Amino acid sequence: MKITSTKLKVFLIIFFIIVFAVIAARYFIGLHFKKKFSVRPAPGVITTVVEKSLFYNSIETFGTAIAQNSKTYRITRTNIDGELNVDNRFVKKDEVITKLLDGTEIKADFEGKLGTREIAQGVLGSNSLIITLDDLKKIVIDIKVPENYVSVLKPGLKTEITNSAFEKVFEGKVESVSSRIDPSTRSILARILVDNSEFKIIPGQLMTVKVIYNETDQIGIPESAVTIQGDTAFVFIVNNDTAEQKNIKIGKRNFGKVSVLSGLSEGDVVISEGVSKVRNKAKIKVINPK
Repeated sequence: MKITSTKLKVFLIIFFIIVFAVIAARYFIGLHFKKKFSVRPAPGVITTVVEKSLFYNSIETFGTAIAQNSKTYRITRTNIDGELNVDNRFVKKDEVITKLLDGTEIKADFEGKLGTREIAQGVLGSNSLIITLDDLKKIVIDIKVPENYVSVLKPGLKTEITNSAFEKVFEGKVESVSSRIDPSTRSILARILVDNSEFKIIPGQLMTVKVIYNETDQIGIPESAVTIQGDTAFVFIVNNDTAEQKNIKIGKRNFGKVSVLSGLSEGDVVISEGVSKVRNKAKIKVINPK
């Protein structure tokens, strides 16, 4: 009996040692992996320096381009002395456009570009011809603007003129504003004068007109840097490789940027890309492209 009891004791001791060893091994292995994987590398982010930008409100509409000054000359083809050279020809004031058989000279009333206009058969006779002269250095565009913009629409406002045919943005300004509102359309007429010194815009083109008003020079940041939760807007600024959350008040938005009314100062560095990976007071790694 003593031998059996001794063997049982030895077995139990060995059993408990094995159980203890397994539990201890699992604990230390778990602790090792927890320590290894809980320390994650700092997320990579792209930053932007807070700086001043131009922000504004705008009215966008459409209008047809018209030459600032135009003139038409009606002649009969059979009365032309010699060959007629008018299409896309530039002339100066008083330059001879063409001569007629009776010795008459048709002269340009002003500097501009010549062209011809088609005439419907039978309107002026098959021999009739209309020559056009357009002063293209300035283009006029008449636009209609909803009446709720009456308080901001005034002569001198800057405009940006675009068309799908050009990559260029043409500069213009509001030359005049009508003194009356059209009761049928509830809109007011304004005339835009556009610089066309390169003669790219031609009369008849439909142009997109953006009237700019309420221009302000304010600090701004990319829209991607701003996180909005309910009524709160915030960004993360960089402070010694650490992200620090800052609540801000935002204003106008232009060209993918948003103006900051309060909460930031010029020169602050904000995280503009990778914001979703960042937490307040967490370490970050700046990976701005060179």
